[in-house]
Amino acid sequence: IRVLRPIQAPFTSKPLNPSFLRFDSSLLSKIAFNNFRKMSSSSGENISKTFKFAGIQLLVGDDKQKNLENAEKKIREAAANGVHLICLPEIFNGPYQSSSFREYSEVISQDPKTSPSSCLLSSLAKELNVYLIGGSIPERDSSDKIYNTCLVFDSKGSLVAKHRKMHLFDIDVPGKITFKESSTLTAGNSVTTFDTEHCTIGVSICYDIRFPELAQLARNKGAKMLVYPGAFNMTTGPAHWELLGRARAVDNQCYVAMVSPARNPDSSYQAWGHSSVISPWGEVLATTDHQPSIVYSEIDLSKVEEFRQNIPTSKQKRNDIYELVHKQE
Repeated sequence: IRVLRPIQAPFTSKPLNPSFLRFDSSLLSKIAFNNFRKMSSSSGENISKTFKFAGIQLLVGDDKQKNLENAEKKIREAAANGVHLICLPEIFNGPYQSSSFREYSEVISQDPKTSPSSCLLSSLAKELNVYLIGGSIPERDSSDKIYNTCLVFDSKGSLVAKHRKMHLFDIDVPGKITFKESSTLTAGNSVTTFDTEHCTIGVSICYDIRFPELAQLARNKGAKMLVYPGAFNMTTGPAHWELLGRARAVDNQCYVAMVSPARNPDSSYQAWGHSSVISPWGEVLATTDHQPSIVYSEIDLSKVEEFRQNIPTSKQKRNDIYELVHKQE
């Protein structure tokens, strides 16, 4: 981007002074980029069919404040790389274990004292001019129920979607892993999508990915990308993480992003990691290992349209024999 006029400090008409320049040496380029993006989106031009996604594979520990500080640092790093949509992992503000969910839970509000995680996400989305899928946090409602909840904020900092994990992670694999989210959590009931200037995006959480009906309902609501903050473990991760992501991508001929926490050797629950982005053709476009990292990928929506036209499965369903019904809005 070539800047043709002097850049002014944000919210002021005064020229930049040396102390402002020392504050952040990268701020000028960030301001120029964000101003250009805002002007482009409001100029009446056709919105691009491509945008950049970042999945943050965050290292999460027992210290909530440190988790939030780490999340902020990585969100800023991703935004500085020109992304439009950022996603955090499942339960990014505390340890993923049933005994901890209530301790780390928050009432969703605009009060930083009672809802520090959601307030942080809202302010960062607005400041950095990005859409932010806040992985998930334990949410406590007015009746004292706890949910595994994903909050989505638009580039103005407004809450545009809230998904409560619909399918709770209750499994027992003898000799390997036993986990029962329902001992603490309550299941949600909503198929969740939200709109951006580029496309409609569906959001679900972790174990939800095993249920293809939920993904199809999101596609039926117009989704061209499905995003799953998740925390598969060392038993199910190697076997099913990539498999399920590719399956949902091919089933619905859309992009799929899966964002895991990094593996923390000090945690009782060992996450698989391997955050990934998958194309509508089932190709793994970007992935990583189990270490803290950020996965970037260009999302080209023309590929969604191309694959859906070339292999028109949505128009070939035998609704005279079977049908998927959305029973509850």
